[in-house]
Amino acid sequence: MGLSGDEKTERCRKAEVTAPILRTVAGGPRCGGCGCWRLAALSRAQAFRCETHTGSLSEPGANATGFMMFEYDLCGKWLELLKEIAPNVTHAAILRNAGTAVGIGQFAVIQAVAPLVGIEVSSIDLRGPAQIERAIATFARRSNGGMIQVAGPGAANSNLIIAAAQRYKLPTVYVSRPVVAAGGLISYGPNFENQYRRAADYVNRILKGEKPANLPVQAPNKYELAINLKTAKALGIDVPPTLLARADEVIE
Repeated sequence: MGLSGDEKTERCRKAEVTAPILRTVAGGPRCGGCGCWRLAALSRAQAFRCETHTGSLSEPGANATGFMMFEYDLCGKWLELLKEIAPNVTHAAILRNAGTAVGIGQFAVIQAVAPLVGIEVSSIDLRGPAQIERAIATFARRSNGGMIQVAGPGAANSNLIIAAAQRYKLPTVYVSRPVVAAGGLISYGPNFENQYRRAADYVNRILKGEKPANLPVQAPNKYELAINLKTAKALGIDVPPTLLARADEVIE
């Protein structure tokens, strides 16, 4: 059984599904039992402590394994990239799902990094299109702002966020390259096609008799930096040559 979301995996766990579960793009190790891995990275950011857990990344236990969408240390990189591409930014809105462990964890890591980068951060909860529009409009009243759309279910609102970012001249960092191809400014995140290819290998091994409990949970091994120069020009941003040189893809 292949799953791409934490909520689906949790429903299977509660339903006591015994078939092998392969999480292809999971939000990251988190607390819980039967395939829900401990979120060790969050303790470093003092997000929360997990008092009880089963399994580990190397030995997930039970009937579930898979691939994480990202490692939580990556979240701080998004804030650093925002400052690098738009040095005048002094405060950033973090667009997230505040009611999920992934949303809580990502924001906690960004908060921990913020003083080092010199950016004040606040949160916008991705609840619905109208609410998102209002929240971004309110945030944009203050000058020198930027945004980060973190990983999670909020990707469904990416086009709305791209349009708002352009309307209010807000440099915004995204997770996936397709969002930049659609008009976003800059993204840094895993190559998801590579993730699915790696997951296919796990499927093959499970079908040949290996147990998910013995297959380590794996983090992405390939990250991509993409920049949209057309969007940068529209926002009045001159992308630093050093940043362009590091980009895996530059969209003219």
